[in-house]
Amino acid sequence: MNNGASATSPHNSFQTHFLDIHEVLPEDEEEEGVIKMEDNKLTSSKKGLQKPVKLRELKRPQRSFNRQVSLETGFSVLGVESKAKDEKKVLWRSGRSFGGFDSANRVGAEARKGDFNIFRTKSTLSKQNSLLPTRKEKEMETQRAEGATGLNEPVNKSVPVGRYFDALRGPELDQVKDSEDILLPKDEIWPFLLRFPINCFGICLGLSSQAVLWRALSTSPATKFLHVTPFINLSLWLLALATLISVSVTYLLKCIHYFEAVKREYFHPVRVNFFFAPWVVCMFLAIGLPPMLEPAKLHPAIWCAFMGPYFFLELKIYGQWLSGGKRRLCKVANPSSHLSVVGNFVGAILASKVGWIEAAKFLWSIGFAHYIVVFVTLYQRLPTSEALPKELHPVYSMFIAAPSAASIAWGSIYSEFDGCSRTCFFIALFLYISLVVRINFFTGFRFSVAWWSYTFPMTTASVATIKYAEQVPSVLSKGLALCLSFMSSTMVSVLFVSTLLHAFFWNTLFPNDLAIAITKKRLVKEKKPFKKGYDIKRWTKQALTKNNSGDKEFNGENKVV
Repeated sequence: MNNGASATSPHNSFQTHFLDIHEVLPEDEEEEGVIKMEDNKLTSSKKGLQKPVKLRELKRPQRSFNRQVSLETGFSVLGVESKAKDEKKVLWRSGRSFGGFDSANRVGAEARKGDFNIFRTKSTLSKQNSLLPTRKEKEMETQRAEGATGLNEPVNKSVPVGRYFDALRGPELDQVKDSEDILLPKDEIWPFLLRFPINCFGICLGLSSQAVLWRALSTSPATKFLHVTPFINLSLWLLALATLISVSVTYLLKCIHYFEAVKREYFHPVRVNFFFAPWVVCMFLAIGLPPMLEPAKLHPAIWCAFMGPYFFLELKIYGQWLSGGKRRLCKVANPSSHLSVVGNFVGAILASKVGWIEAAKFLWSIGFAHYIVVFVTLYQRLPTSEALPKELHPVYSMFIAAPSAASIAWGSIYSEFDGCSRTCFFIALFLYISLVVRINFFTGFRFSVAWWSYTFPMTTASVATIKYAEQVPSVLSKGLALCLSFMSSTMVSVLFVSTLLHAFFWNTLFPNDLAIAITKKRLVKEKKPFKKGYDIKRWTKQALTKNNSGDKEFNGENKVV
C-alpha cells in the first residue's frame, strides 16, 4: 500500500488528521504484466512495429478507488474516483469519524463538547450558520446515534430537578461529582457571561441591606448616642445602586447571548431563588433611601413596579410547591428558599411606607404562612431534602432572615413593636445565637459570590434589634443592637475586601460555572468494548478484503456477459 499525503479538509475547526491510502497491484500481477509486455515487444519487433505498449493498457478493467483513514479512530471512508481528476470526497473532520468510537458519550447537541454555542440564544445562534454542521454531518451523526437514541436530546430542554441532586454536590449545588461528566471542558476558561451566575445579585443584597442598617443607626432614637453621620448611609446607598445597575446590565447581556444557560439556572433548585433577589434589592433601596434624597411620601407606583414581578414569580414557585410534582417543596427545599419568602415581608414594609396598609397585611400573611412551611420542612431534615448540608455552612444564616423581616414588617404596619413583632424577633434572635456560638462557622469553605446573600439576614436581624431597643430602651437592648450591627458591618467589609482580591488580584471570582453544564441524563459507557482507534492496519486490511471480493464479483459478471 502507498500512503499519500494527508488530505486537507475545508473544515478547519476540527483537528482530525487523515491519510489517503491508494490501492497498488500485488507483486504477482506486476510480474505478469512485465512478462506480457516483453512478449508483446518481441512480437511487435518481428512485425516491424516499434510502438511501445503501456502497462496500464494491459491491466484488467477495474474501478479505481482511494481511501482516507482517520488517525484518531481508524475509520476509513471509501471514495470512488470521479471523472474529474481533482474532485475528491473528503472525510468530515469532526473527531467522531468512527460511529462506534466514543459516540455513546457524545451524541447530538450534547455531543459538541467544548462548543459554547450550545448555550447561546437561538436568535443569536441563527446568525452564525457557518459554525453549524452541514446537513451531511447531521445525517452521519444521526446514523451513528442509532444505538444511543435516548441520549440524543436538545440542550434547550429543561433538566429534571432530580438530575441536579444526582450530578451536583455542596450546599449550593455548584460542584460536580467526580463520577459525572459535563458538556463543556473543565480545563479551559469559559466566556465571561457563561461564568457570571445569578448569585451575583447577592452582592447587591448585602450592600443595599447595609444602607438600610446605617439609615436606622443614623435616625433611630435608640442609637442617637452614637452620632452616626447620614453620609455613610448615602455612600452605601449609592454604592449599592451602582452595583445593582452593573450586575443587572451584565446579567441582561447574559440573557441576550446565553439564554439557554439562564434557563438552566432557573431550573436549578437553589439558584431559582436568586431570581427574587433583584426585586428585593430594589425594595431595600427604596426603604433605605437617604433622608436628604427621600421625598415626603413615596409614590405607590414604586411599590407596584418592584413588588409586581416578585409576586408573579412567587405565584409560579409556590404553585410548584403546592402541586406536588417533581418540584414539590419537600424535594427542592433548601435554605436559599427563604429568599422566595422574605421578599413578602420586605414588600409589606415598603407598602406601609407608601400608605397601602391592607396590601402590607396581605403580603405579611402570605410570607408568614410559607415561612412556617419552609422552616418546618428544613428543620425536619426530610430524606428528600438533599440540598441541606450536614456540616455547618454560612447558608444557615438564611434561617434568621424571614423572622427578622417579619418582626420589622409587623411593627411598620401597626406602628408598634408589639407582642407579635417581639415573638418573631425572639425566634430570629435564638436562631442567630445558635449559629454564632459555632466557632467554625466561616472556616473551611471555599469563597463564593453567593456568600453575599448570607450577610443580609445578619443585617436584617440588626435592624430588628434596633427597633426592639426603641420599644424597650435599656442598656442590654442598646448594647445588643450595637453588637449585632458591628458584626454585620464587619462581615460585609470582610466580604467586600475578599471580593476585590478575588476579582482583581487572584482572578478567581468567577470560575467556570460547572452547575449549568451537566448532562440531562447520566452518560453510562457501553458494555461492549470499543474497538481501538489506533489499530489502522486491521481496519484497512478488512476494508481492502471486502473491496477485492467486490471487484472479483464485478469481473466475473463481465466475463459472463
